[in-house]
Amino acid sequence: MKRDLEEYLNKKIVIDSTASWIYIGILERVTDHCVVLSDVDAHDNADTATSKEIYVFESKTTGIKSNRKTVHINLLHVVSFSLLEDVKEF
Repeated sequence: MKRDLEEYLNKKIVIDSTASWIYIGILERVTDHCVVLSDVDAHDNADTATSKEIYVFESKTTGIKSNRKTVHINLLHVVSFSLLEDVKEF
């Protein structure tokens, strides 16, 4: 997974986690244990009635609502990741 993530360095990505959290931000680096994002929207989807898919699509269309300068995400909690620009309307 580390090598695959490194292909997205300095790009806006979406990370789905094992919890209700999603992260949208710029991929700064990947270590053996974590992913580091900057200008991050760290969003706990348990706090809203909006689905993850709709929230991410809205972030693509309106821009990232950054609420953290930097976030370190444990690689063990990463379920999936994609470029923000690859999010499709449904």
